[in-house]
Amino acid sequence: MSWVLEVKDKSGRKIHLSKERWSHIQKHPDMSDKIEQIKETLTNPQAITEFDYDPKVRFYFRYYKERKEYLFVSVKYLNGEGYIITSFHTDRIK
Repeated sequence: MSWVLEVKDKSGRKIHLSKERWSHIQKHPDMSDKIEQIKETLTNPQAITEFDYDPKVRFYFRYYKERKEYLFVSVKYLNGEGYIITSFHTDRIK
């Protein structure tokens, strides 16, 4: 499978962004040109939180001053690697 993005997160695990997930992300307002910011959020996050309902999911956050918002990236880890579920802007860390 070809990936739109493949990057190692802060802990060194590979994370993939599929074409299907990228199409989903681009439906969010202002996300069509944010591939580099998604990469930056995964490699240098300001916060990583866990999802209460699935221990395999992590939420990555990075604040962008020009937007006065965080970029949120949701990643699910399976077999030591992760894949991006979604990404969008938010006003707070959840």
